[in-house]
Parts: sequence; C-alpha cells; structure tokens
Amino acid sequence: MARKKQSRGACVFCGKEMTKGGLTRHLNTCQQRQEATTKADRQAGKVEPIYHLQVQDAWNSDFWLYLEMRGSASLKSLDEYLRAIWLECCGHLSHFAVGGGWGGQELPMSSKARMLFQPGLKLTHLYDYGTTSETKVTVTDVRQGKPLTKHPITLLARNFTPDVECQDCGEKATWLCMECVIEHNEPGYLCDEHAEDHPHVEYGDPAPLVNSPRLGMCGYYGPADPPY
Repeated sequence: MARKKQSRGACVFCGKEMTKGGLTRHLNTCQQRQEATTKADRQAGKVEPIYHLQVQDAWNSDFWLYLEMRGSASLKSLDEYLRAIWLECCGHLSHFAVGGGWGGQELPMSSKARMLFQPGLKLTHLYDYGTTSETKVTVTDVRQGKPLTKHPITLLARNFTPDVECQDCGEKATWLCMECVIEHNEPGYLCDEHAEDHPHVEYGDPAPLVNSPRLGMCGYYGPADPPY
C-alpha cells in the first residue's frame, strides 16, 4: 500500500516549506526565529516561560499548527485562538481536558499555562458538543524569555490547505458543495469550472475551501485566518 503523502507547510519566520516533521526540526534551528527571539529578549518586559505547542486535528493529520504561548496566558486565550483560526461557527461550548476529551479531566479555562504546562503534556480540546471538532495539543518544549509579540500566542508554522480533487473532473478543487456531502454521500469538492454551473442549491452555493479541518461541519465556512 502506498504511503499517504505528508502535508506540507511553511515556517512563519523564513518562509521555508517542508513537511510537519521537517518543521519540527527546523524551528529549533531557524536562524530568523533565533534572531526574533534575541530581539524580543532585549526589549523591556518580564522574563517568563514560553511554551512551544504542536496542535493537530484529531482525525485529519493534514491540519496542524505550531504555536508559542506565553506562560502568563490562560487556556481561554488558546481556546480563542483555536476558534479564530479553525473552529468558530455558532458560538458553541468548548473545553480542554487531560486524559481524553470526553472521559478526561476537564481543565478550567482560567488555568495559566505556567501553572499547567510542561514538555510532554497532552491536552484535548473539544469544540461543539453536537458536531464536535477534536483537537490535540502537545507541549513539546519550553524556553525562558520574553514573548515575540504583545499577544498571548504566536504562530510559528502552519499547514498549507490540503490539495483535493474535483469530483467531476479530477482537477484541483477550490470549492465545497454541502448538498453533495449531506444529501448525496459525495465528496462535494469542485474546481472553479464545475462550481460555476453546479446544480445543487439546497444548502446554498458552493463554499470556498479554507484551511480548516472544520470546513463543512455545522455552520463553519471560514475564514480560517490567524486572529493576529
């Protein structure tokens, strides 16, 4: 059986493109990231633990993020970030847990990273208790220093939008038809040409593909952009 092609993404600091595994190693040695860290450490402000997080959709490994989170930030800040970049559609409830999403120990959103995080810690984030998005968060490293920005979280790297094929012609798809998915048990992916004259309208016109594992779930259609 052929191995699944690994998803790729890019380093925010230098723009280098590689697989998720490659970026795991690259971020530890990226010169531009090291320069940004050194510059931040020269600025006024308090030194605190800064945690490196690996974030991945629980069911589709093509979607992943590398983040830095300051120790003084709360889980609420991480929840808000995940909602903004991947999840938010209808203001659903969410929570973090240790030991599994549903059966694990739920953590207060007010918990500060510095009181909870340590390398190796694995969290599960659940958003929407009906049509649930499940996200895995792993604390992979920690450094003592100053944050790279004024925000609680910094994006280090992110996957590119996965390539999918148009169900009608096999070309690269850029649109999704929810009526195909829900009513006809079809992938629903369409290229520009076939989206233009697609006949299904019960769930609205085809929606643009965005870089989120929640696309097509509940009322989610993006925009899937970093909040800062």
